[in-house]
Amino acid sequence: MRKQWVIVIGVLVLTIFGGCKAYTPGPKFDPRAATLSKGMVTNLPAAVFTNRVSADLLQPGTNQFRLGPGDKMEIEFMDDVNSRTLTTVGPDGKIYFGILPGIDVWGMTLPETQAALEKAMGKFEKNPQRIGITLRGIESQYIWLLGRLNSPGTYPMVGPTTLLEALSYAGGTLTLSGNQDPAVLAGSQELADLNHSFVLRKGQVLPVDFQRLLQEGDLSQNIYLQPDDFVYVPSAANQAVYVMGAVGEPRSVPYNRNLTLVGAITRAYGTIPDAHTAEVALVRGSLANPRVAMLDYKAIAKGQQTDILLEPHDIIYVSYTPWRILTRYADTIAKTFASSVAINEGTRAVFKTPPQPAGIFIPAGSAIQIVPNRPLPR
Repeated sequence: MRKQWVIVIGVLVLTIFGGCKAYTPGPKFDPRAATLSKGMVTNLPAAVFTNRVSADLLQPGTNQFRLGPGDKMEIEFMDDVNSRTLTTVGPDGKIYFGILPGIDVWGMTLPETQAALEKAMGKFEKNPQRIGITLRGIESQYIWLLGRLNSPGTYPMVGPTTLLEALSYAGGTLTLSGNQDPAVLAGSQELADLNHSFVLRKGQVLPVDFQRLLQEGDLSQNIYLQPDDFVYVPSAANQAVYVMGAVGEPRSVPYNRNLTLVGAITRAYGTIPDAHTAEVALVRGSLANPRVAMLDYKAIAKGQQTDILLEPHDIIYVSYTPWRILTRYADTIAKTFASSVAINEGTRAVFKTPPQPAGIFIPAGSAIQIVPNRPLPR
């Protein structure tokens, strides 16, 4: 069973850089014109999504169900009720029925499978009978529901499923009141960070605003999910800052009120020799409405500019090359962040490892690298 999940993790990694996301052009940001007050950044321009939830995301998928390993079917000759057999698609994608050898049905629809069985039986009978197939269980198509949910895990996708329906499978988001009276629950404190929750599909972060969906009841955010979608709801108690890109070890850094830009990058083992340190991005706010500042880390590290005090959940991204368009920079950062979290949390879910303060991150623009955690430098 574990081998099958390792395959699923591999598929997630291989698709992690697919897709893209567009933003409307934000105002040009000049770090020299930054309004700094005691090391606080106050003029972060917004990078606004242009691909808000589109009509097609709010419609169930039109693709027919295709069989895969673990799926269960009931097969029978239509004229012989005693021939009814429950069979499972094996790890090799084959099924067995009657006198037939293994028939490869991986990726087939039910009508295609029926036709393949009838054709195979025709080789053994002069008057082949019609064969009926009924799907009895789906084990090959899953969605990932991880994070601060009451029952996080992987769930089989048995039919068209909306995001709200999927979250209900996992018992909803965690609150301090747990499963108490609804009147108490309404006033409970949310333990899930809805601002940084996301849906990842084939490497693309879908433009879903969890805050609007779950707190405001905005059904325009209630998209239909697809197999292998990764839904993640982080903890509101996690006060980490994330350092990614061209640094020694991309990672999350525990937050404290004195943590600065230089301090966070230092705890990620500094920048690498080829890093473009004149334009380091600071991303702040929700993933649905991020705000981005471009900072001259080179000047800050030399003491020529004021160091920047960070806030919980800030994302620091050190680029490999200069960027000319702020919104494209924000796109790369969002994809790298979500992809890294997906691999970290997916791996922990499969191998049942406890959450850790610092995990694995993928430097964008380079080969995928998985590095062991090392003690944070002091």
